[in-house]
Amino acid sequence: MTKHPTSTEFIMAGRRLRRRRWILVTGLLAVLACSLCIAMLLLGNTIYPLSKVLRALSGEQLKGVSFAVNTIRLPRMLAGLFAGFAFGVAGYTFQTMLRNPLANPNVIGITSGSSAAAVFCIVILHAGGAVVSFAAVIAGLATVILIYFLSRGRAFSIGRLILVGIGIQAMLDAVISYLLLISSEKDVPTAIRWLTGSLNGSQLSELPPLVLTVLICAPVIALLGKHLDILELGEQSASSLGVHTDKTRILLIVASVCMIAIATATTGPIAFVSFLAGPIAKRLVGVGFSGVIPAGLVGVVLVLAADLIGQFAFVTRFPVGVITGLLGAPYLIYLLIQMNRKGEL
Repeated sequence: MTKHPTSTEFIMAGRRLRRRRWILVTGLLAVLACSLCIAMLLLGNTIYPLSKVLRALSGEQLKGVSFAVNTIRLPRMLAGLFAGFAFGVAGYTFQTMLRNPLANPNVIGITSGSSAAAVFCIVILHAGGAVVSFAAVIAGLATVILIYFLSRGRAFSIGRLILVGIGIQAMLDAVISYLLLISSEKDVPTAIRWLTGSLNGSQLSELPPLVLTVLICAPVIALLGKHLDILELGEQSASSLGVHTDKTRILLIVASVCMIAIATATTGPIAFVSFLAGPIAKRLVGVGFSGVIPAGLVGVVLVLAADLIGQFAFVTRFPVGVITGLLGAPYLIYLLIQMNRKGEL
């Protein structure tokens, strides 16, 4: 007599299958990210063998190699690694929490808030480093609060929040343009390079705030990953399942904004990484397990791959933000068309 699996056994088998898929996809993304990190260290005007790169990283002084690897390529790679992870995780968090693929820091104005504060510090105060990072974080949080209060109305609406965010973004972009117009000529190239989103000129001394923020905030969001996925079901469903929605949202928003603001202050607003990473990660890992870590790894892959393409695929070298913008803009247009057809806009 054939024994048919019970419902519990069928559910557990499906869960094991989804877990294996999550582990496989996450592992492959991690391997791809590591491969791109190695490529960032090996490739440049001169291609160095891995053995020499490892010797330079260990502290051995090799003529030409040590300077190129430790001073130029290593900071560039680390900036792309941690900024890409921050953009990916923060974008996925906002999209999942607000249940809308348009609800990411680039589209709803959070990145523009951090950018405006950073440009003000660069071109008006002539500040840098910790001052720019602090101003970017404060401005990012202030932008979130402003968007939330302006979008409340009689009842909270995600669509209204997105529209308000787009309006705030347009206003902040105008502020940035004004700051550039009144700034001195010597500050404009720095601000423009920064606004484009670039890993050029990254220095190890500028990276500790970014690294520390990611190492603190990313685990917080990862630990809240299950609650984040439950929030996607809606306010009432999340509350009925025991999630403290207000506290969870506050923690997720503060951690995400801190990461996105510090990353923006370090590399500039690299376009569309936070917009693309979440949907790609969800498509790859499927449902059932948190996409926080996969989204971060997708962000790393997007940033490092785009930077390599910008450096070596064309006669003219392009900043990483130009390449990610070329990738993200068509997807944004496609998404807007699809949402309009479904009546979600």
